[in-house]
Amino acid sequence: MNRRNAHIRSFSGLAALAAAATVLSGCARNYPMDTLSTGSDLAVKIRSLYIQITVWDTIILAIVIGTLFGAIFWFSKRVGDPGEPSTTTSDIRLEVAWTAIPSLILALIAVPTVRTIIATQPDAWPANALTIRVVAHQWWWEFKYPQYGIDTADEVHMPANREIHFELESADIIHSFWVPALGGKRDVVPGQLNEITMIPHQLGYFYGQCVEFCGSSHANMRLRGIVDSEADFDKWVKNQQAGPVITASGPAADGAKVWANAPCAICHTIKGVSGFSSQYKGGFKGPDLTHFGSRTTLAGGVLDNTPQNVALWIQNPGAVKPGAMMPNLGIHGEDMTNLVAYLESLK
Repeated sequence: MNRRNAHIRSFSGLAALAAAATVLSGCARNYPMDTLSTGSDLAVKIRSLYIQITVWDTIILAIVIGTLFGAIFWFSKRVGDPGEPSTTTSDIRLEVAWTAIPSLILALIAVPTVRTIIATQPDAWPANALTIRVVAHQWWWEFKYPQYGIDTADEVHMPANREIHFELESADIIHSFWVPALGGKRDVVPGQLNEITMIPHQLGYFYGQCVEFCGSSHANMRLRGIVDSEADFDKWVKNQQAGPVITASGPAADGAKVWANAPCAICHTIKGVSGFSSQYKGGFKGPDLTHFGSRTTLAGGVLDNTPQNVALWIQNPGAVKPGAMMPNLGIHGEDMTNLVAYLESLK
């Protein structure tokens, strides 16, 4: 019996240790997709709601478990003959209690939930809000800044402590926009404009992801939310509004000729170089590459923006991102080296 009790205590200790490790691992602060972050006012509201509901759920769990064990010990018969079964068919007080109490609990959960929804979905957006139009593609994100005339991809820059108004639309099928550390998640539906607002106040570089299955490279449809100081954001805007740097000689200049002769400009544009004549009526299928070299990632946020990765992507896009719409252009050798140098020069 003592050995059995020792085994039971050992098992209970291991179970408690495993449970504690699971809870603590969920609280790690260096997790890149942390949903309990406080990077924006929206994230703070969602975190507060999460904590409130978790507290209520914990209280309910404690009451249920306490009642269960209390009933087990209170009504159990350990000695003597079993008593007569109860003939009571109903108890109106008990029925009212177990109807009223859950209703009250649902109301206590619903009130803060509705308040959070109203707070994050105002009827009118502030006049000074920065509007960012998000267009979801298979499998990359396009970010347009109508107030500044900027069109970029996969990395959305935001100034800290300013209202950001996202307008979300899809170019093909249903996607879902989410940067967990900044809070909120909205589906991006074809033919429908969804909106989300937040005030980011934590500077940094935050990971995002499409969270609605959208095809073979759904998991490779990533993005980066970059929260800049006001001064850094203004510098970024001025750089994006300017034309690309034109290199007069060297590999980058030779790469510009490769670009001009390759079919790249059918799907991509570089301001002042391709796709902006009044005769051009095509629709660009790929990201604007005007300032490609200033981005930290490529291929929908899958690869770091390095010369080696740019070459890898151009050589065989399908190997990096299954189902990628970009074809293998058959560029090799010196032409590839020069083209990569040109693209990386587009700061």
